[in-house]
Amino acid sequence: MFATVAVLVGLAVVVIKIIFLCMVCEGGSSNVNPDSPDSRFMTLTMDKFLNDMEREKPIKFTSLQLRTATENFTNFLGSGGFGTVYKGIFRNGSILAVKVLHGNSDKKIEDQFKAEVSTIGRVHHFNLVRFYGFCFEKNLRALVYEYMGNGSLDKYLFRENKILGFEKLHEIAVGTAKGIAYLHEECQQRIIHYDIKPENILLDANFLPKVADFGLAKLSNREKTHITMTGGRGTPGYAAPEMWMPYPITQKCDVYSFGMLLFEIIGKRKNLDGSLPESQEWFPMLAWKKFEHGELEELSIVSGIEEKHREAAERMMKVAFWCVQYRPESRPLMSVVVKMLEGAVEIPTPLNPFQHLLVANAWDNANSHPTQTDSTFNSEYSSQMTSVGATPVMRKYEMEIASI
Repeated sequence: MFATVAVLVGLAVVVIKIIFLCMVCEGGSSNVNPDSPDSRFMTLTMDKFLNDMEREKPIKFTSLQLRTATENFTNFLGSGGFGTVYKGIFRNGSILAVKVLHGNSDKKIEDQFKAEVSTIGRVHHFNLVRFYGFCFEKNLRALVYEYMGNGSLDKYLFRENKILGFEKLHEIAVGTAKGIAYLHEECQQRIIHYDIKPENILLDANFLPKVADFGLAKLSNREKTHITMTGGRGTPGYAAPEMWMPYPITQKCDVYSFGMLLFEIIGKRKNLDGSLPESQEWFPMLAWKKFEHGELEELSIVSGIEEKHREAAERMMKVAFWCVQYRPESRPLMSVVVKMLEGAVEIPTPLNPFQHLLVANAWDNANSHPTQTDSTFNSEYSSQMTSVGATPVMRKYEMEIASI
């Protein structure tokens, strides 16, 4: 009996998916026409990629369909480093988000396209934004996702509408951790996101979190223990220290970024923002000082956390300290992070994640009027750090890179 029910449910799901795809496509075909004008500008590599992607069954939208749905790209939702997002309303009433990719070259756009589709296009999880389809035409490269009614998390942490209480923020933290854990530990191929930050955590109509923006993401075989990268990757302030160094990279870089996100969720403020009086001190360091002196309750009061939530807030703070440990191997797996946040396992007393900065501070004091940077310093890293205002961790790595 149960087997029969399972078969019927499976068939129903397949039928519903087929109906939905047909409705949203509005008559569009998911087959790439090799004789179309677009095939003349696609490289053989991209053509093969699209053919492989077809087997994953995303919808192939036409530029006309997307322009019509977005009212010629006037329903603006937001923008980031890899594209501009618009709200699209289709004829059947479906509301989706259309991300138009941009870059300084066709190759750059194609790289972003492949990075997102080859990762998020192959996975399905409650805490990952759902990918529906794409448009790949000469004048429009776009990705189509589910629409997230409440936008990105940063709006509720750093702007005027700080309407979310600690309980809901804790749920958002746990849900985000579950999404990242799925990428790292449950997919057929491990996916490293590389850019975990509030702007890339989207909230649906019920404020359920979903990890988004896979423009930097990379697939990794589980047998490989690390990835060697050239050039910095990620967002300064969230990127793990090793991301700015010519050293092997593991999924632990996402754990570090998540730790930095936890600090901002707890404080409802940017970790470092010189334009705001209350953000002059780097929040992770301030939190550690309070923890060392047994004054986390004082920090909770300043952050507006009610007494009934302070135990959970302290647990969250300890998890954040473990996530941002200097050495990647000292950071926990994301599945362990989930258990610690939920209170399912005991959290060991954290080690000081900023011990290495003592040397950096001494160097800063001895060089209060530094001369021109050493010629061996990598100018690409230097310009990125200067443009955003270096955190104490970044200054430490600026020294280390200069010594290479």
